[in-house]
Amino acid sequence: MNQSFTQPDAQLSKSDKYRALLPQLSALTAGEPNLVANLANLAAALKAGMGFYWVGFYLEDGDELVLGPFQGPVACTRISKGKGVCGTAWQQASTIIVPNVDKFPGHIACSAESRSEIVLPVIHNDIVHMVLDVDSHRLNDFDETDNQFLSEVCTLIIDLHFKPIVN
Repeated sequence: MNQSFTQPDAQLSKSDKYRALLPQLSALTAGEPNLVANLANLAAALKAGMGFYWVGFYLEDGDELVLGPFQGPVACTRISKGKGVCGTAWQQASTIIVPNVDKFPGHIACSAESRSEIVLPVIHNDIVHMVLDVDSHRLNDFDETDNQFLSEVCTLIIDLHFKPIVN
């Protein structure tokens, strides 16, 4: 079943935008078993709702991350473990917030427009299955508020696709 999506009011604080958006993300994905469909809707809703420059997912594929559903300009297709922000977050299994991507050692520049970035691993049973990558065209645009609420998005993905259904 398709759910409608409403962009949060632009005058809201960052926290309030996320609070308005999260229930909609749950509604968009409720009852949909297909991972790609859910990731596509999550990427679109996050980009529209938060005004991100680029938002998408890189999925684990052997010793690389491969580009999954995203919204924004053309992106890098494959990223090796430990390379760039996404590959480093995957290798370390931890969130990385980069205030200025030009100062991140080994940053992979898919777009010169990207200025800051946050990458969160989606982890279940100690395995990083994918990363959520969000870029901004502004410097120092991400903080612990983004980490907190985007972590909830990662938990939503885990709950939908990696935890077994218990009757």
